[in-house]
Amino acid sequence: MKAVLVDEQTKMLVLGEAEEPAVGAGELLVEVKATALNRADLLQKRGHYPPPPGASTILGLEMAGIVLEAGVETEGWQPGDRVFGLLPGGGYAARVSLPAGMAMRIPDALSFEEAAAIPEAFLTAYLNLVELGGLEAGKTALIHAGASGVGTAAIQIARELGARAIVTAGSEAKRQAALALGASLAIDYKAGPFAPQVLEATAGRGVEVVLDAIGAAYWTQHLEVLAMDGRLVLIGLMGGSKVAEADLGRLLSRRIRVIGSTLRNLPLQEKLRLTAQLADWALPRFADGRLRPVIDTVLPWTEANEAHARMESDANVGKIVLRVEG
Repeated sequence: MKAVLVDEQTKMLVLGEAEEPAVGAGELLVEVKATALNRADLLQKRGHYPPPPGASTILGLEMAGIVLEAGVETEGWQPGDRVFGLLPGGGYAARVSLPAGMAMRIPDALSFEEAAAIPEAFLTAYLNLVELGGLEAGKTALIHAGASGVGTAAIQIARELGARAIVTAGSEAKRQAALALGASLAIDYKAGPFAPQVLEATAGRGVEVVLDAIGAAYWTQHLEVLAMDGRLVLIGLMGGSKVAEADLGRLLSRRIRVIGSTLRNLPLQEKLRLTAQLADWALPRFADGRLRPVIDTVLPWTEANEAHARMESDANVGKIVLRVEG
């Protein structure tokens, strides 16, 4: 089958041939129509984020497509069904297999490209804001990279919960996009420290949850802005992994919890449970338009290098999607 592969010498993406995926008991074989980019793809391409044991080495953590075959011990799916879901790898390929419990039905209102932009962003945001962060109505979350795929999903989830979202973003266009989705405040992190604005916006109370893709660079400010019993949920290290000085006294006095979280290496049973929970909560909202994937660009998979370059330049607002052709 065709797939977008990594040239190990140049680290460029090339369209080539790969082995067909096997379809085991309880699995679906899917003809991929669209996939979407994640920063994990950029890391894996450079050899810094290997797939979990047994997973496909092909890039791509999410997809949307059409069921070609349902394996034995699979119920409720038929060839021709439109499906989307999270993957441990393999999304940049013409066909992929996945456990049926990881598959979600595409609402009629959504295209393949829109559906492909949902799984990684919304599952990440839901897991870390709601399950780990405990976000609920009346509480406030600080969301970094507010115009990213995860950021745009997190803003909408907070809004639907009746919670408040404060975001950081590095351009006026990104801040306006975040506000349009329901953020109450969008801070220019390039203009100076964000902590004073967060504290002013919360009347000095601070935020109950921080969704942190930055890491070490924001550690001190996070201790300033977290409210009593606040939760710092770390999902990325774009600003470094090592903190020179850590004020453990503030963690203790404010009962702050620091939680590290990655979606890709969660046990399968946890992913199945999380997918079912998100599907119950979110699919009706996608169907009627209360939730929507934010798409920056749709490109054919023959332009995968251009798509990666756009993400690497941090130019995108929302998800970059690859249309799988041929």
